[in-house]
Amino acid sequence: MSTFITRDGTELYYKDWGSGQPVVFSHGWPLNSDSWEAQMMFLASNGYRVIAHDRRGHGRSSQPWDGNDMNTYADDLAELIERLDLKDAVLLGFSTGGGEVTRYIGRHGAARVAKLGLISAVTPLMLKTASNPGGLPIEVFDGFRQASLADRSQLYKDVASAFFGANRPGAKVSQGMIDWFWMQGMLAGHKNTYDCIKAFSETDLSDDLRGIDVPTLVVHGDDDQVVPIEAAGIAAAKLLKNAQLLVYPGAPHGLTDTHKDRLNADLLAFIQG
Repeated sequence: MSTFITRDGTELYYKDWGSGQPVVFSHGWPLNSDSWEAQMMFLASNGYRVIAHDRRGHGRSSQPWDGNDMNTYADDLAELIERLDLKDAVLLGFSTGGGEVTRYIGRHGAARVAKLGLISAVTPLMLKTASNPGGLPIEVFDGFRQASLADRSQLYKDVASAFFGANRPGAKVSQGMIDWFWMQGMLAGHKNTYDCIKAFSETDLSDDLRGIDVPTLVVHGDDDQVVPIEAAGIAAAKLLKNAQLLVYPGAPHGLTDTHKDRLNADLLAFIQG
């Protein structure tokens, strides 16, 4: 396997396919880089070098007790990008990964970045606060934490249903897709995924977004039950200097799978444009 050791001794797994302009993928919670496989296969087949890592504590990476926060995630991504000496890269972040790539630019700048994609991303802030009244109340995330401690396996099965919109009338979501989400979640570390709930829900990325000036594609489904579009995709696009917002009617959170053909075409057009 392709792995490297971060400055704090964490071993991170990554995959590196194809050749051409690099496209770097950051995955969501509690998944791993496999969750991007439809986009990676497509873009690698269309002349791009595609790179995705398993975030610390997820997938095939090691499971450290500490460092399960957005700043460390961003620093880990920076180490990967620097280790591979990537230039003119397109960064694509899904859900929690959207926060990771945004914080990466906020902490490390955009010298190595050509474009940015935020797909069903948690940006700018998921938590409801006085300054973010459209966010979700803390009780939602406390519920996630309680469910994780009580029965983590069942939590992931429950989340997968809303994630793919399988709980909507007429939905065509296979049991295999649900099982795939669950399997990725169970590969991740318990402490890591528990801590990540705070990271993806309470990290305010508003200032990071305001400082980004590279062309940015924001894609969000208007039936996202996990990261509601109003306080996420729509709000993020308003904070960015150079954003294109694509709203997928009826699409759930996990549109990288449910709407993969449209997303693949939109990503290719954005990267080539």
